[in-house]
Amino acid sequence: MQEETQYTCPYCGEEVVIPVDVTEGEQQEYVEDCPVCCSPVVLRIEFNEDGSVSCEASAEG
Repeated sequence: MQEETQYTCPYCGEEVVIPVDVTEGEQQEYVEDCPVCCSPVVLRIEFNEDGSVSCEASAEG
């Protein structure tokens, strides 16, 4: 099962929609390049008990 969430790139300010995989666990953290400016963004994904998805994005390093 996949869901979608969004984040605002900490480098260029663009809003990005990404798919998230619920089978990877309730809390996930990984680095993904922004599709707009290609900068590395640290994403922290959390699946909440109410079924919602939270995403926090920060600059790498």
